[in-house]
Amino acid sequence: MEEMRSLIQMLPYVVPLIALGSILLAVALIDLVKRKHVTGGNKVIWVLIIFIQIIGPVIYLVAGRKEEFSDSD
Repeated sequence: MEEMRSLIQMLPYVVPLIALGSILLAVALIDLVKRKHVTGGNKVIWVLIIFIQIIGPVIYLVAGRKEEFSDSD
């Protein structure tokens, strides 16, 4: 019974972390699917990195997104 009470007390801290992780995961995956080019050129590796809880999507969004350059500038 004490364990259940402890879990209930932790919910206000755990739920926002789970929500943040889910949002970051979704944003990173959607961005990865839409992009033609990523850093390193291998999307499979980036999918694996993205699934490393909260830090994976952050790493992708900071380092994995490769800007597309056009030759018409």
